Amino acid sequence: MDIKQIQELIKFVSKSGVNEVSIEQKEFKITIKTNQAPTYVTSAPAQAVPQIQATAAATTVSVSAPAEQAVAAAPAKDDTSNYLTIKSPMIGTFYRSSSPDKPLFVNVGDEVKAGQVVCIIEAMKLFNEIESEISGRIVKVLVDNASPVEYDQPLFLVEPV
Repeated sequence: MDIKQIQELIKFVSKSGVNEVSIEQKEFKITIKTNQAPTYVTSAPAQAVPQIQATAAATTVSVSAPAEQAVAAAPAKDDTSNYLTIKSPMIGTFYRSSSPDKPLFVNVGDEVKAGQVVCIIEAMKLFNEIESEISGRIVKVLVDNASPVEYDQPLFLVEPV
């Protein structure tokens, strides 16, 4: 595994919400762990350094990527204090529409009502429609389309009406 593959793996882990990835090959073993709780974001770089010592350059990349996220996450928490969150009820793959050629269920600025379908989560080849439990206006979509999500992961920020 070369440095570019390690960098891509680190980016994937940080964006996907996965807590741990381990890869073992003949020459080396690499484990990348993340801590998804917002209160521990600042401690993530300290945990990532000892785990990726296969290449010195990889350690540098793993430290800088979570550091950027920590800076970005801090202001976002302050801005979202008066918003409600629609969270994932399961582990799976997040989709914003029923198929690539269909319109999105909701966009930023759309009004949603309790019981309205806001996305689909695919789990074990079953497509589960996720309904909003709250009414309000979509302020932000927190997950990229076709990205893996975990149980209780925030998907949308909603401003109550």
